This record gives sequence, C-alpha cells and structure tokens, in this order.
Amino acid sequence: MADGKRLTFKLSSGGDVVIKLRPDLAPGHVERISDLASSGFYDGVAFHRVIPGFMAQGGDPTGTGTSGSDKPNLKAEFSSEPHKRGTCSMARTSNPDSANSQFFICFDNAGFLDNQYTVWGEVESGMEHVDALPVGEPPREPGKIVKATVS
Repeated sequence: MADGKRLTFKLSSGGDVVIKLRPDLAPGHVERISDLASSGFYDGVAFHRVIPGFMAQGGDPTGTGTSGSDKPNLKAEFSSEPHKRGTCSMARTSNPDSANSQFFICFDNAGFLDNQYTVWGEVESGMEHVDALPVGEPPREPGKIVKATVS
C-alpha cells in the first residue's frame, strides 16, 4: 500500500473523520483495516465504548466489544509512536497478538498505552465528530460509522 492513503469514517454524529494511515508503523494492521473498510465491514458499526478523556472504541460488528471479523487475529506491530489526541490504535485482549477489527481513537494523551498497542493512524480532520459521539460502555444510543472509505 502506498503511503499517503486516508481512511474516512462518515459518522452518525455529524461528519467525516479523516485518518492518515501509517503503514510505516503497522503495515499488517493498515492492510487489514483498509481491506475491512473497502469491503463494507465497518459500515453501520457502532462505537460501543466511549470514555471521555480517554478514547472511543469501535469495530465490533455485534456492538458488544466481544467480537471481530472472520479473519485471523493479527501479530502485534507495537511501536514507540505516542498515544495522544487523535491517535488511532488497535484494541486487543490481554494477548498481544489478538487484534482483529476493533480499534480506538484517543481523546487525550494516553502514554500508558505506548509500546503495548498497535498504532495504525492519526486523525487529520474531523476530531470534533469523534468528540460528539455518545458516551457510555455501551452508550444507550451509540454513534455509528455510516460509511468507511479508503482513498
């Protein structure tokens, strides 16, 4: 995948979130997210865990936080890239090699996650739409990805 690709999430909370993909940090994860987005996997998927001051998590087609795609889990691609406002990283279980389709977008600095989660992108524009997602674990009426596209 050529550098310079962008992932755009059109959110139900009112607009587009444009994410610069970082294959230089996590080529396998960028490829997976791009493939899932291009296949329509993320369309209609909820942000099932939104914690103010921390992060918004989505990417589970069931909306429960316990599921993923039918693809195999990914090997960790940890880096020293900092988890800060706008960082996009993969969610996983306690097993470092368990990332699949779930991801999170940081609202604020979360340095305690550095070197333990795979950073795959950075929000370039539209962070205000992430900020506007309904809060909760899960939110009563969760915000959703209306459409995901890669360009």
